[in-house]
Amino acid sequence: MHPRLATLLTRYPALAPCAGDIASAAKMLEDSFRAGGKLLLCGNGGSAADSDHIAGELLKGFGHARTLPAADAMKLGGDLAKNLQGALPAIPLPQLTGLVSAFSNDCDPKFVYAQLTWGLGRPGDVLLAITTSGNSANVLHAADAAKARGMKTIGLTGQSGGKLLPKCDVCIRVPETETFKIQEFHLPVYHCLCLVLEETFFGDGKKTEFCDKPPEEGLSESDSYPGNLIHGKGARIYKITRSVRTKKRSSKH
Repeated sequence: MHPRLATLLTRYPALAPCAGDIASAAKMLEDSFRAGGKLLLCGNGGSAADSDHIAGELLKGFGHARTLPAADAMKLGGDLAKNLQGALPAIPLPQLTGLVSAFSNDCDPKFVYAQLTWGLGRPGDVLLAITTSGNSANVLHAADAAKARGMKTIGLTGQSGGKLLPKCDVCIRVPETETFKIQEFHLPVYHCLCLVLEETFFGDGKKTEFCDKPPEEGLSESDSYPGNLIHGKGARIYKITRSVRTKKRSSKH
């Protein structure tokens, strides 16, 4: 069990029945991101806000800043390399207000998330469908569109899963039936998912240093991505972590 999931269950023991589905959802997202896929999210009301919240945790550092991979840092250079962070592609469909309002005005609004899923989704992508009841019509139609697109669907619902349950590849059904109590469980569940993914793709957030000189004895050049790469002003990338650097560091930063 991932340590983040173990921590979640320690803090929220009532979520123990969801542990397998949370782990499966994390693996599904990991596989999609590794294959170049993206995450689409949808929901209504508080669940729409949750969609935006989740995307925000994935598109920048959440538990820690995400140092860019060496190759990306070299392409960006300068201030961009120092200030941008690693990201996982996630699109909160409710926040596309121009299209949502246009479609809802011109067409049947129950199909707005299906339209966006069909338009933006590609085979191998994942839809995270959030509905406390499991019965929101526009979310159900989005799940149908995702299946037709060759996508996977993760549901985040209340105890029953509602009509969404059979449409999901994985459905995380938190053990509550009242809307506000369901939402109170949804937040720690998706925070856990975001932390697991962050640590899977961007390491543990070990502190890094900028250096303009080649590595000293005992340090190595690196083009891989453990989350501790740094970009000097020169043309090379060096892997230098505070835990292994023993000599006086450069005065240039």
